[in-house]
Amino acid sequence: MKRLWLLVVSVIFAGIGATLVVVTHADTFAVNSESEQGTVAGKAMVVDDIQASAQKAVRFGDDSTTPPTGTDKPTAANTGVPIGQALTIVNGNQTYSSTTPTTISNKEFRGFIKVTGANITFENCFFRGGNTTGNSALLDTENSQGTITVRDSEFAPMNPSASIDGLSAKNTTLVRVNIHGTVDGLKAGANTLIQDSYIHDMAWFANDPNQGGGSTHNDGVQTLSGSNITLRHNNIDMSTSKEANAAWQVTQDFGLVSNIRAENNWLDGGSCTLNISHKQFGDLSHPLTTAYITGNRFGRHRLFASCAILVSTKVTLAQNSGNVYDDTGTPIPQPDRHD
Repeated sequence: MKRLWLLVVSVIFAGIGATLVVVTHADTFAVNSESEQGTVAGKAMVVDDIQASAQKAVRFGDDSTTPPTGTDKPTAANTGVPIGQALTIVNGNQTYSSTTPTTISNKEFRGFIKVTGANITFENCFFRGGNTTGNSALLDTENSQGTITVRDSEFAPMNPSASIDGLSAKNTTLVRVNIHGTVDGLKAGANTLIQDSYIHDMAWFANDPNQGGGSTHNDGVQTLSGSNITLRHNNIDMSTSKEANAAWQVTQDFGLVSNIRAENNWLDGGSCTLNISHKQFGDLSHPLTTAYITGNRFGRHRLFASCAILVSTKVTLAQNSGNVYDDTGTPIPQPDRHD
């Protein structure tokens, strides 16, 4: 279920009645209707749509999404739930604790989802959350016991707030996901891979309790602890997010960090677009070890124009190569190295 860009037109549709036509990013039409008669055929299908007065819509268009590959830049057109996919609404918070291989598909979750099990796959799902007064993620896999996979899914809150992130992830593989409208797109912990995905348009709030009442501190991805974390072939665009901090902010607030990789991504926005720190953990200062930054394409929208990458002097930068400006293909400056 892609986010719909609205074009309001009054039409008469035979057998369906007065309608509202909505044009999607892929020139696919969704027709909102309250009629209880008529049929749909071809590539038309009835889908859930909370913006429709009867919460149903007729959608026309291709029923597939062409995945981003090679030089294809992940966008709303090739990530998230495929166009035309009907979703079943699941209301309320849910916890999935099974360790038996399970696939959960074609759902729209209107509540916060936690995973404490393993071997669970979510595909073609839309995570929307609900109301909350505390810090929450639309999907939380931090207490998972083993591999969790999410693919071809979208994350966008129904009720954005300063306390809602897209995901809090551990032991999780994310492929072709579209994340927007949250404070941080992803809190990436141990054994997390995000690939072929689009993170963009984070939500900014002037008053954030997590920042002492100051404004929100938006990151596309934030890592606070954990090892074996990879961002590969994603589009993380913070250029349209007000006062964004970084496309990927790495610290050690909650534990040690090692073996992190940013490979072949499109990255833009923030103060410095990549910010890899060694922040103190507990009462000791430990170096963050083994960071790889290779083959990334950087935009030019950031607070500090020359600071595409900031790396602490205490971080072991194992590899830094092939990183260029997206518009010219010329190499970016060497990383800023300071604490």
